[in-house]
Amino acid sequence: MSAYDEFARRMARINDLCCVLNLLTWDAGTQMPPGGAETRGQQAATISAIAFETFTDPKTLELIRAAEAEVAGEDPDSYRRRAVEQARQAYEITRRVPAEVVSQLKELRPVTESVWARARAGENFAAFAPYLERMVELNRRVADAMGYDEHPYDALLSRYEPGLTVSQLQVLFAELRAGLDPILARAKAAPSPRIDFLTERDYPEEAQRAFALEMVQKFGYDLNRGRLDPTVHPFEISFTRQDVRITTRYQRRWMPAAVFGAFHESGHALYEQGADPALTRSALTTDLLDFYAVAGVSYGLHESQSRLWENLVGRSRMFWENHYGRLREYFPEQLADVELEEFYRAINRVEPSFIRVEADEVTYNYHIMLRVEVEKRLIEGSLKVQDLPEFWREQMQSLLGITPPNDRLGPLQDIHWASGTIGSFPNYTLGNVMSAQFFEAACRQVPEMEEALARADYRPLLAWLTENIYRHARAFLPDELLRRSTGSPLNTGPYLRYLNRKYGELFPG
Repeated sequence: MSAYDEFARRMARINDLCCVLNLLTWDAGTQMPPGGAETRGQQAATISAIAFETFTDPKTLELIRAAEAEVAGEDPDSYRRRAVEQARQAYEITRRVPAEVVSQLKELRPVTESVWARARAGENFAAFAPYLERMVELNRRVADAMGYDEHPYDALLSRYEPGLTVSQLQVLFAELRAGLDPILARAKAAPSPRIDFLTERDYPEEAQRAFALEMVQKFGYDLNRGRLDPTVHPFEISFTRQDVRITTRYQRRWMPAAVFGAFHESGHALYEQGADPALTRSALTTDLLDFYAVAGVSYGLHESQSRLWENLVGRSRMFWENHYGRLREYFPEQLADVELEEFYRAINRVEPSFIRVEADEVTYNYHIMLRVEVEKRLIEGSLKVQDLPEFWREQMQSLLGITPPNDRLGPLQDIHWASGTIGSFPNYTLGNVMSAQFFEAACRQVPEMEEALARADYRPLLAWLTENIYRHARAFLPDELLRRSTGSPLNTGPYLRYLNRKYGELFPG
């Protein structure tokens, strides 16, 4: 057996353990009874500890060194060389994080998520606060162990988006505010579209599920390697490219939540299902910093795909010109008096709202700006957990001119902090920006793309994304993928052009 093969076998074992962790996580979010949270945390901690100890064992370093020597003369872009390089980088970082901190985070996660779900239902932030304090404390320890140059939050950001810093985010947010504020002002001045047919009529869950599944299969989601389940907070999760599952949540008097939630998660799933089969159970389909089986190279890159399929495809006029008739077949009574234009304007209305996952495309990034500011302050210690609800209310009023009436519509709405993923929120905005950059490049490079989309043929788009992004899994960093496929680094231009074009038509000013 070659040195690389021995290295690959060890990575495969670690990936198997990560898949077990993913399975425990999926079950906790879909099937597990509330009483199982404590022991589920212990189970997750045990598996995580085994994965962590296996990866940080000196034997792993020996295997990496031997594999490095074997692949040294290969193409720098080869998957073998990239896999070894990624493992080396992750090893250097991971060995600095104490094993007990990793274990405590894994053990705390399902317990905290269970507490969060109850606190959210009861609008009781105080019940959640002690668990969030513990999560913040553990993440501070991770940041200190990883090291940083300017701000402790930078270390946490790099876990989800390599190289991202607070200073870079400040520049990005400033560019976006300059472009978004005028669009939001025009939208606020325009008459509000009719939405009564979405908020006052009953849409049975099974019909919502059936329509959503039909559409995501049209995108290319393979149900032979996937499934759709209900949950409190939608997510996608994979156990290799052969088993990639999505979830959504249903509201009988707000059908878009489930439909666009499924579109969003299917974008993540297409990325996972599109990874090169040769990379299965490899270092290039394993997050060796956080010990999850995942093909996406970064959270931002992953999010670009969920936002692309949800918004640039799923909320487009072209999409609904093709599929609104089918939606009416599922809901003939509810939509009998609703014309296509009314429906299109309703699902693309711009109105400041409390819930991030239901926010429109214009106001969505303001929600992320708030969460990033909260996370940064919590990690640096300038904001105490107990003061978070009041800070949240103040910032929502400042950013969007609205004040949440309770904590369920405020800091309790997202599961991320309960999951311990502090530092991941910026990637939603990065994903928005990347989504338009990728989509614009795909339409420019494939002459028949727009014609195909006009006839509801999503195969050319999926093929371009698979060729340029999905098949590479974690082999190339986000900036590399952007430059290779679009010709430029991260650029807000395509995103702001897209929003101005779309909402300039809806709200001419």
